[in-house]
Amino acid sequence: MDRIRVGVVGVGALGQHHARVYASLPEADLVGVVDPHPGRAEAVAHPLGTAVFPHHRDLFGKVDAVSIATPTTLHAEIGAEFLREGVHVLVEKPIAPSLEAADLLIRTAERNGRVLQVGHLERFNPAVIELRKVVHNPRFFEAHRMGLFSPRSLDIDVILDLMIHDLDIIGLLVPSPVAEVSAVGIAILSRRIDIANTRLRFENGCVANITASRVSMEKIRKLRLFQRQEYISLDYTRQDLSVFQLDHKGGAAIPEIAGRTITPERQEPLQLELRSFLHAARGLGPVECGGPEGRKALALALMILEKAEKAQALEFDRA
Repeated sequence: MDRIRVGVVGVGALGQHHARVYASLPEADLVGVVDPHPGRAEAVAHPLGTAVFPHHRDLFGKVDAVSIATPTTLHAEIGAEFLREGVHVLVEKPIAPSLEAADLLIRTAERNGRVLQVGHLERFNPAVIELRKVVHNPRFFEAHRMGLFSPRSLDIDVILDLMIHDLDIIGLLVPSPVAEVSAVGIAILSRRIDIANTRLRFENGCVANITASRVSMEKIRKLRLFQRQEYISLDYTRQDLSVFQLDHKGGAAIPEIAGRTITPERQEPLQLELRSFLHAARGLGPVECGGPEGRKALALALMILEKAEKAQALEFDRA
């Protein structure tokens, strides 16, 4: 099998791992990396035995596919350039800073017949893969995504940085449009919202309560859901599911609660994601989280952000 030539633009906190994984994949040939931060590209490239390029355009004609892990504000500009050059693009989430920028990426990919995949990594978490097999008509979600403060991704708020993961997963599991959104949020350690909560009501009656924080004292990545006679708790970090069901043994008037744990084989979600991307680039499978799906998550996140910013401004006015 011919190896597909790949590059990585932006090798900071996320991009360095794209480079590491590509370098380990037998189906990939990591041609090189790009990063404007002095010394960062060299520090990532040299241990991997790959090249450093001073500008992303230096990869044109040298790669067949590229990961873009730059600040969100640059996703559309850089991604569209690669797509016009006939290069398949995986762009980190969120797809872009605005719906207009997302639409530019989607149109450019379609016009040039290239793959555009959005890096919603949790889709490749083995626990989420198993969850999608057992969910049917969920009625209520509770999601918590909490983390320690980091200077990474301060160009966007916590809704676009962290909450968008759970918005994407819940959107996958609820086949119904969002009917109502309420949200609150506050900036604590940055100029953007650092902690936020939203309540979503879907047209089919399902409700989701989602909290995201990047100013917590511990790291929590959990999703809980209820469906008829069943409660499921997913731990993204442990990559497992706990499932609790009503058990009507022997026709008892009062059913018992029976629990079981689903523990799939641990795998690195990023490796699964990049292999899926390369598979799609070869035309051997579908794109998992293409441009339109990334846009859908972005649209909901921006709606929540608008509500949260209005609520925050109202509180300031009252004070």
